[in-house]
Amino acid sequence: MKRILIFSLAYVPYIGGAELAIKHVTDRLDPNEYSFDMITLRFDRNLPKVERVGNVTVHRIGFTAHNAKVSDRSLPWQCRLAKLLFPFTAFLKAIFLYRQNKYDATWALMANQAGFAALFFKYAHPNTPYFLELQDGTPLSSMTARRRILYPLWWLYKEIYLKANVIKTISHFIEKITRETGYAGKVFVIPNGVDVAKFSAPIPEEKLTELKMLFNKRMGEVFVVTVSRLVLSRGVEDIIQALVYLPKHVKLLIAGNGEDREKLHHIAIGLKVDDRVIFAGHIDHSELPAYFKISDIFVRPSLIEGFGSAFVEAFAAGIPVVATPVGGIPDFLTDGATGLFCEVQDPQSVAHAVMRYTDDPALVARIVANARKLVAEKYDWNSIAKGMKEKVFEPLMKQGHNV
Repeated sequence: MKRILIFSLAYVPYIGGAELAIKHVTDRLDPNEYSFDMITLRFDRNLPKVERVGNVTVHRIGFTAHNAKVSDRSLPWQCRLAKLLFPFTAFLKAIFLYRQNKYDATWALMANQAGFAALFFKYAHPNTPYFLELQDGTPLSSMTARRRILYPLWWLYKEIYLKANVIKTISHFIEKITRETGYAGKVFVIPNGVDVAKFSAPIPEEKLTELKMLFNKRMGEVFVVTVSRLVLSRGVEDIIQALVYLPKHVKLLIAGNGEDREKLHHIAIGLKVDDRVIFAGHIDHSELPAYFKISDIFVRPSLIEGFGSAFVEAFAAGIPVVATPVGGIPDFLTDGATGLFCEVQDPQSVAHAVMRYTDDPALVARIVANARKLVAEKYDWNSIAKGMKEKVFEPLMKQGHNV
């Protein structure tokens, strides 16, 4: 039995794409071969301090509040303080757990407070292999302001990378960012996956009819759907602006919530397209396949994107995709083959790509077929978990105390 300790700022029920990836991978590894503990923030005092979630024993720590949200702008002060202190509190918790479990390796999700906690543990136990997973596509060059503020600690931040025995990124774009830190060790590019069976499965017709009625989708209307946290870096405002250049029967369905929702609503009002923009709010991940099935085109013209799980989920669901050629997106989207590219911050380019689909059913059929084939061959979670085991965990375990 190999024991691995995971550091992550958030986990179930506060789960995003990165945390969901951990769950998919750990759930698919043999519990008789691997045992996982996780240290994460508790946020809500109603959550248990220790809980078994799938194949992970979750240890929640830190100050809490009632019904806390994970968005930095909505976190109560107690939770913001807990997040700030996480490198230290998680390190102390890890030292306590290590006395009981003698972990064979540690796993940090992101070079953030969780990365600092793993780094401190590495200083305390240098012979325990340390694995860093990176899913954030923010370039180091854009962190200049943070570097100026934290200049005395910048060397310590880079240590999160430099002390790792192995690093895994979800795209070649993030791999390049990793090398900019000066890290010369092993880097594996293993993308996030998609639950192919879940997103490609047929949805009961009555459920689809109910959703169409909920959003008042009429015969002949085209629904452009985007699934995103509502922040301006996701390019949702560009889709809203693109409606000006599209026929009135094209509408935008937005699944997601975020701090810029009101700004986006005001943009729609200012352009007089608010009657064509539907804010569906937060949608549980289990419900997304149905939202894809009632829609016609998936669009997300991101400014920054480490990978973008929603794109490959749309592939599996069988709807064509429009995206920008940024970050990790070119790893899976080939223009004219598995999707269409549009330009960054260019609403007219977004509209042009949408019209290419609406005007050419043969193009849609070809792209959907290619995208579905790609997902089945390369992005199924079972294949991803197998790759993680063979490329990361098994070699890491062999290093043992020889690192």
